[in-house]
Amino acid sequence: MKSQNKSLNFSRRNFLKTSVLAGGGMLIGFNLLSACRPEAIVPVDISKLNFNDFNAFIKISEEGYVTIFSPNPEIGQGVKTSMPMIIAEELDVSWDKVSVAQGLYDPVNYQRQVAGGSQSIRFGWDALRQTGATTKQMLVNAAAAKWSVEASTCSASQGIITNANGDTLGYGEVVKEAAILEIPENVSLKESKDYNIIGQDIKNVDIHKIITGKPLFGLDYISEGMVYASVLRPPAFGKKLASFDDRITKGINGVLEVVKFGDKIAVLGSNTWAAMKGKKALVAEWKNDAKLESTKDHDTELFKILNGKKFETNREDGNVESAFRNADKIIERTYESPFLPHNCMEPMNFYAHVTPEKVHLVGPIQTPAWTASKISKLLNRKPEEIHLEMTRMGGGFGRRLYGDFAEEAAQISNITKKPIKVVFSREDDMTAGTYRPAIKYRIKASIKDGKITGYHLKEAAINGNMYGLIANFFPAGCIPNYKVSTANYKSKITTGAWRAPYTNFLAFAEQSFFNELATELDKDHPSLLIELLQNVKGTKDERIQYSPERMEETIKLAVKKSNWGNTTEGTYQGFSAYYSHNTHVAEVADIVMKNGMPLVKKVTVAVDCGIVVNPLGAKNQVEGGVIDGIGHAMYGDFSFKEGTPQAVNFDNYRLIRMQETPEVSTHFVESGLSPTGLGEPGLPPAGGAVANAIHTATGERLLKQPFINELEMSKSKILG
Repeated sequence: MKSQNKSLNFSRRNFLKTSVLAGGGMLIGFNLLSACRPEAIVPVDISKLNFNDFNAFIKISEEGYVTIFSPNPEIGQGVKTSMPMIIAEELDVSWDKVSVAQGLYDPVNYQRQVAGGSQSIRFGWDALRQTGATTKQMLVNAAAAKWSVEASTCSASQGIITNANGDTLGYGEVVKEAAILEIPENVSLKESKDYNIIGQDIKNVDIHKIITGKPLFGLDYISEGMVYASVLRPPAFGKKLASFDDRITKGINGVLEVVKFGDKIAVLGSNTWAAMKGKKALVAEWKNDAKLESTKDHDTELFKILNGKKFETNREDGNVESAFRNADKIIERTYESPFLPHNCMEPMNFYAHVTPEKVHLVGPIQTPAWTASKISKLLNRKPEEIHLEMTRMGGGFGRRLYGDFAEEAAQISNITKKPIKVVFSREDDMTAGTYRPAIKYRIKASIKDGKITGYHLKEAAINGNMYGLIANFFPAGCIPNYKVSTANYKSKITTGAWRAPYTNFLAFAEQSFFNELATELDKDHPSLLIELLQNVKGTKDERIQYSPERMEETIKLAVKKSNWGNTTEGTYQGFSAYYSHNTHVAEVADIVMKNGMPLVKKVTVAVDCGIVVNPLGAKNQVEGGVIDGIGHAMYGDFSFKEGTPQAVNFDNYRLIRMQETPEVSTHFVESGLSPTGLGEPGLPPAGGAVANAIHTATGERLLKQPFINELEMSKSKILG
């Protein structure tokens, strides 16, 4: 990231916009409801206060209340809490007087309005600090001018400015004067030792509203005259609409209208029950538009790719073929994963009202800018006519990156000229895509004189390949002869990002393989990784993206905190370490065997994510990722037959259950480095840690997710 101080080019109106965007397109903001004068009392109705526009982000009332709007979508990753903490720290206001609200989609004043990739805090860190510090300095300068003293003789704390004589002014008392001052450059930022808010456990700012059912989520949104739409989509990937009969549907009480658009049919109702009941009553005929694919076909095609030679080389060091020819031993394994749906707690939904004046959109979306742009083109409307409001999301995991549901709402509203709320049922959510793609990895390694001399990974994926983007992650640089090759099979089944894209499965394959190599070399798994990391320390290879030093420290912390190798009888441990989304994570799983099946009792996690802004929120992210990772590695299965998903609801799609969730003990490496992401990095190592613990307990190597299928097959063989 470029230097913030050099790239900030302030003006009175765009000061916060510039400071937030300087780090490569930040979309950060927040809403502080802060009593910033000594005698301030919280009013009954804040909306009646007279706020002064400080700039695009901040409004401050004369009573001392500060309102700052957050453009970043809140998906449950906690940015609506942690980002305001960063600014509040440098602004020097008291957190107990801080509140946070969601901003609108605003392409003029904000950029990178995206929730994805665990990048928000990483990109926003310097810019947010600069924003808070510069705001504070402007307020201090205004107070100093009012007192006719040098600003350097004044200080600010808890929203109060104090001069050398002990006189005080609240932020709200100088806001008008501050707003017209020149923007100071090169303001001082706090040392980490002086933090009062950053590093403290802060509760989710929306937690009270969430647990008391206040309207926050897309499903909560209503407007006058709004009608609900339930959409009938093709029942299989590869089918198109031939004809339909809506006579029964139109006779259902509450059904208002039936609308065809493309190969879809929308049933409009006065409530969701009527709309969904009307959709079920539709009689539709479908025709094949392409080959109807099945999981059996995908397996055949992916194995055909792995056995073929049509690969793209993403990285190649040395000569792997020579290493294999001269090896004392070669180990080769193939790892397999299925498609997976996202299964957000809140099904997809979106509101749209298309009028001649504007396109009003409201709902849960991870990519407001991209979605607004697509709808602008879809409806042939000017970008400035798109007005999009973001709600809090009841889960996303990548599914809400894709605004297909928002496009549907806009299309239906454009046809009917009514305010439309599209609502998916759970069956819609699971059958309409977008899925984690099925992938197979074949990993081959050579051993010579007790050393790993060659490593070749081949990826065969449905639709797109991601591994080429992370070919410079571990073990790149650690093994002299190293190669990564990728190829894919084009499918009609829609695929896309799923929490920790691709690495969610790759980490299991990689770390299971290294565990097997460690066993073959008669070495401890963590010790083998640390040994390999020595080969890349001090390297001048600028392609390497992970830090061998930070990865080593994370491994050592996990080993120490998990009491690695010293468990009680009947407890078996498995280790895994992985780098993704700029964060290093190591995990140790403790399992016991119960009725011939594994039960994960505890997972010890070590994380190096730099400075931890909000430890409470950070732990929540790590623990959620670990449980999510274990649940899907153990139980997540999703298949297709003739283009049709074979699981449509939770009665035949297995998720982890309460009694199966382990204790998670999270430990952070102490660091003064800038923070990195946490929404995703805790998930990838979990599957590998559990698989390696299962091998310790049973001697069986698991090669295919979900593990439960292989485990049940093994149990059946044992029992005869």
